Amino acid sequence: MHELLKLKESYILAQAMGLKSVMATVVAIEGSSYRRPGVRMLLFENNTMVGAVSGGCVENEILKQSQSVFLDNKAKIMVYDGRYRLGCEGVLYILLEPFSPDAAVWQALNYVEQQRQSLEIESFYTKTAGNHSGLGSVFHFEGNKFSFFNIQLDQSLPSYTQLLKPRFHLIIIGSEHDAVQLCHFAFLTGWEVTIVASAKDYKTEANFPGATQVVHLSAEEISSLSIDTDTAVVLMTHSYVNDLKFLIELKNMQPAYLGLLGPVKRRNQLLNEFFEYTESFNEGLLDVAFGPSGISIGAETPQEIAISIIAEILSVIRKEEPMSLKYKNSAIHS
Repeated sequence: MHELLKLKESYILAQAMGLKSVMATVVAIEGSSYRRPGVRMLLFENNTMVGAVSGGCVENEILKQSQSVFLDNKAKIMVYDGRYRLGCEGVLYILLEPFSPDAAVWQALNYVEQQRQSLEIESFYTKTAGNHSGLGSVFHFEGNKFSFFNIQLDQSLPSYTQLLKPRFHLIIIGSEHDAVQLCHFAFLTGWEVTIVASAKDYKTEANFPGATQVVHLSAEEISSLSIDTDTAVVLMTHSYVNDLKFLIELKNMQPAYLGLLGPVKRRNQLLNEFFEYTESFNEGLLDVAFGPSGISIGAETPQEIAISIIAEILSVIRKEEPMSLKYKNSAIHS
């Protein structure tokens, strides 16, 4: 979802400049590739582009191929054989199509984003290079359809449907320097980030680059935030008492991940007092509680610790055991 939102911002800026846009979508692959089907990039008629569908080898060729789409306003399929160029042993099938959705699309997308809902994009394609009638993509928003551009799609063609889930949400309870670093790296990962600071802390979004919002809440008010199974919570107030208060107030919630900053001794003490002061709680919360938060990579600086925590969150939500890829005998992506 976060990549689509970035493309949306770039498209709106290009439209204000009077520039035409072409969307490139990887709709199928054979063999291995740097990215998987569903990855997109936007190209503009001033020979600029936003996003990438590979590690950088394919993009210039896509820009060349897009010129005919700007000229005739017709979608086409580009086939890129990277077996002898990319070193990835893969063939990419890329749909290039004019991109000019109306304002209703962005209104629907804004609503979906605010409500943390999913959406689907369906792309009709063929594996034969060149122009073909009926090629193109369509947004699906809760039963409503919006095409990428005004054309009749051929629904008898093969199609690739991508489910775009809401941006992953990270709630950082704490506002010290290490929270700033964790916020920054989470933003770069494409996550939505909420900073929970105390009522006496006057920091704002300006102090946390990339934060979606900074809220000033007590532990008793944490339930006012939406915490779903696409949300991670990291307790890092640097106050044992405050961490315990927030942990107790989270007792009936079920985030995807709960991180407890600090050493093992502090974690054990937190959990012991949590059991003592809490008569009943959601046992699933403890299944996703990780303390000390992060994977073991020898992290020392706030930046390295942030990378360690984000890596652990990813491993939890993707159900992957952290390991060096050199020791993985199967494919990188399942």
